[in-house]
Amino acid sequence: MHRLLTLFTGLLLPFSTFANYDVERVAQGLSIPWAIEFVTEHQLIINEKDGKISLLDLNNGQTQRLYTIKDIFNSGQGGLLDVTSYKDSTGNTTLFFSYSKPTPEGATLAVAKADFIKDQIQNFTELFVADSTSDTSRHFGSRIEIVDGHLFVSIGDRGERDNGQDVTTHAATIVRLNLQGNAPIDNPFSNHSEALPEIWSYGHRNPQGLFYDEPSQTLWSIEHGPRGGDEINRIEKGANYGWARVSHGREYWGPLDVGEAKSLPGMVDPELVYIPSIAPSNIVLYRGDKYPELDGKLLAGALKLAHINVVEIKDNQLHKHARILGSLNERIRDITISPTNEIFFSTDNGNIYRLISKQPE
Repeated sequence: MHRLLTLFTGLLLPFSTFANYDVERVAQGLSIPWAIEFVTEHQLIINEKDGKISLLDLNNGQTQRLYTIKDIFNSGQGGLLDVTSYKDSTGNTTLFFSYSKPTPEGATLAVAKADFIKDQIQNFTELFVADSTSDTSRHFGSRIEIVDGHLFVSIGDRGERDNGQDVTTHAATIVRLNLQGNAPIDNPFSNHSEALPEIWSYGHRNPQGLFYDEPSQTLWSIEHGPRGGDEINRIEKGANYGWARVSHGREYWGPLDVGEAKSLPGMVDPELVYIPSIAPSNIVLYRGDKYPELDGKLLAGALKLAHINVVEIKDNQLHKHARILGSLNERIRDITISPTNEIFFSTDNGNIYRLISKQPE
């Protein structure tokens, strides 16, 4: 499926107002806080890559340990990854976690749930173990979004390119699950004789960002390319995003293009490509009045270039860019939006920050 593609080659547009930001550090001393998630207006769940789950109270700045996942593969890009919360009609809160899990042949990705009751984690239960085992420690993904009572979970190709076009593995896919961990009957491959029924889309390299924008009913993904070729994609039911037959990146070992082409029939083109790579982490779409100049824009964390990347959506296309917080010089790992429409983010330096909009002098 061919679209008008935006290539970002490092030239920034003059968004002078985007320099008007400060940060307030609200937590420090963490071990790679891979994910942060609000459960109340003043409380965040923190996932640390080594398996620790904590609760941060913004009112007093105190952090308390809630749980530690023991059966975890904490190596390379693996470890405790994402967390998201779901509040049912009775007000009960359930937390969903993704993490890499050791197997006899290496490691794979798993999803678990737990009840959040009276500031405690209870009934931690594994829901889903992906068929994505590899002996590498690369490309697990993974982010979780809840859309219309279903879990969407991104899974990387596990460092094996052939997985990209193989629908008999969960590697290189975004899967859609019921909240109980099984495959919904209306998934695109539920009646396929060979494809795994949990698969929603495939042909992904390493999607470490996932965000559902309810007003536009769009599921956005951002994923790592090889040397160049990071992508922002709109995720569609049953779609093939091309990896590794299609790529805008180059081989790590030489000046050769990866794949057969930059676009092929039957495969969905990315909405935006970064050349060179920014090494993206999570992505959100901000809608709110706390930062008016960011309203309606995509925000993506950058690991390699250590900034937050701002992308404008205009006429249903991604075509303007700016960078903020580059002077902080910390790898942005996760971005989340509070119930009061404030932006918080975590960094690999072990810090969590609140974004502050400077007032005009």
